[in-house]
Amino acid sequence: MTDKLGRREMQSAVLVAVVTFLIVLLGILTRGRLLGLESLQSIAFQLPLLGILTLAQITPMLTGGIDLSVIATANLCGVVAAIGMTRSGFSVPLAMLFGLSFVLLFAVLKGVLIAWVNVPAIIATLGLMIFIRGVSLVLTRGYVIAGFPDSFLFLGNGTILGIPMPFVIFFICAFSLYLLLTRTRFGTYVYLLGSNPTATLFAGVDNALVLFKTYFLSSFLSGVAGLVMISRFNAAQADYGESYLLLTVLACVLGGVDPAGGFGRLPGVVVSIVVLQVVATGFNLLGLSSHLASALWGLILLGVIAVNRMIGGVEV
Repeated sequence: MTDKLGRREMQSAVLVAVVTFLIVLLGILTRGRLLGLESLQSIAFQLPLLGILTLAQITPMLTGGIDLSVIATANLCGVVAAIGMTRSGFSVPLAMLFGLSFVLLFAVLKGVLIAWVNVPAIIATLGLMIFIRGVSLVLTRGYVIAGFPDSFLFLGNGTILGIPMPFVIFFICAFSLYLLLTRTRFGTYVYLLGSNPTATLFAGVDNALVLFKTYFLSSFLSGVAGLVMISRFNAAQADYGESYLLLTVLACVLGGVDPAGGFGRLPGVVVSIVVLQVVATGFNLLGLSSHLASALWGLILLGVIAVNRMIGGVEV
């Protein structure tokens, strides 16, 4: 295990080297505009949505599972909160609480299916993804819900001391999750469950309860992302952000999370999110196609994995 941990440190070092290279290269190509205040603020506005959704994907992957319903859950939370604000006359805090509470009901169903009914996570979350998306379509009838109060729009478009509010929310979520994974018994159990569930069970850990809490936490973070998303766009719809689903998995793997579970650190994942956003912003400044940026994201993932294989034989 020590050898594996050492190779993980090497993977983090390679990732940091890739980030530095990309920032310098794109900084030169954009003649410094990438590192300008306007570009950095743009990154700070755009990064949090993918960032919070990726945070929702980390804990299931650390247990060796996956949550394919993170985007559908985010959209449902946004749709329910939007209905609360625009049609039911709820105050902003009550509508947000309404949206989060609604998706957490589905989180209970998801947790029970995976933890106690023993449905494989990929099947349970795939089924729920389709079901939750259908519920959102029924609620919206396929239309966009728009026209939110200014106090709610501050969540996705406001600033505090010049720092974009979405970035503040992302930082709070990331720091809280970091403390949860590194400073609590639950975090220790998540890593142990991912690395050796049989040994964890014989150690007296309630594996099912840990799994339930893991997917409940994933749904909560997805709901937070949904609120940030509809505030940022000033609109809610059933199928916003569907392209982010595979990106959350890519960001986790690129950041060093083992798809088999048990290994991976949140700071590495945050760095990988920065890589993806810096590439997208740099390509935008250069006037290149966003589809080309998507292709480069996949190339970066393959490159980091290949370099680590050649250097230390890292298992990804």
